[in-house]
Amino acid sequence: MSAAYTPQPLTQQTLHPEDEGPFPDLAQTQPRHKTAALTLVSRATQIKERGLLLLFFACAIVAVLGVVLIFAFVAYQASGVFPNIGFLKFITGTKWSVAHSQFGVVPFIVGSVVVTIGALAIGAPLAIMTALFLSEVAGPRARAVIRPAVELLAGIPSVVYGFFGVTVVAPLVARLFGGAGFGPLTAWIVLSIMIVPTIAMLSEDALDSIPMGIREASFAMGATQWQTIYKVVLPAAKIGIIDAVILGMGRAIGETMAVLMIVGNAPQMFAGLTKPIATLTSQIVLGMSYAADDFRTALFGMAALLFLISMCLVLIVRLLSRTGKEG
Repeated sequence: MSAAYTPQPLTQQTLHPEDEGPFPDLAQTQPRHKTAALTLVSRATQIKERGLLLLFFACAIVAVLGVVLIFAFVAYQASGVFPNIGFLKFITGTKWSVAHSQFGVVPFIVGSVVVTIGALAIGAPLAIMTALFLSEVAGPRARAVIRPAVELLAGIPSVVYGFFGVTVVAPLVARLFGGAGFGPLTAWIVLSIMIVPTIAMLSEDALDSIPMGIREASFAMGATQWQTIYKVVLPAAKIGIIDAVILGMGRAIGETMAVLMIVGNAPQMFAGLTKPIATLTSQIVLGMSYAADDFRTALFGMAALLFLISMCLVLIVRLLSRTGKEG
């Protein structure tokens, strides 16, 4: 008879790492290969990464310095408003006459406000509804056509919008409402089209950032698509939509070339939708080429006002964004 088989204890068996199975702690042997020591990053790589860091920092500093230098230059050039013209006369005056050295900017401030508010009243609802359609309603095919068309509006030069206003909108306004066709109403129509891409694209991004689970929960509660949009999606994205509207306001109040061509450029107070007026931007462009002495100082004062208005709009957007994140 052959000798009886005597099994070896498990602790005496030689187990390789690849044979450990679900019980690696039973292996009694050392790994075949020792762990290689970690290799430190080379000196050349460290220098390259530090150089890229400095490059990025320099780019950021250039942007900040650009804003600071522009503001300093405009403020310095506009500082003559205080001793030469008188700040109160400048900021509260309603008469603008270079021949009589009267430089009151109230008509231009009112004109800018009227043009901007009217453009927002028309353009903001149109842009928000466009964003809602693209984000919540449109299918892939419709979105593939409409979204590029809206984005294309942002790429059209301002002078083309102005030419469209002069040749198409102004004659139409004159035929329907009388007058020459140049004034706030024409500016409203043209500017409302110009601000649609800015508000629509940013509003769509705000709507797309809302988690899909919120919509699904609303549908599960029996809400219709419109009820979900109106009562759930819009309130959830309201901070982003408000930011988009404020940025569109900045686009409208800072527009120059198109407004210059269609607003009429009359330095007078607002007297009607079809009466010519002037804005801060249009008056600066008209007068800067031949301005001198106090007239030049007054134009720089108007530029400083525009700069401050833009800063206030950006600050409002930042505050609203911070409020939305905290909420």
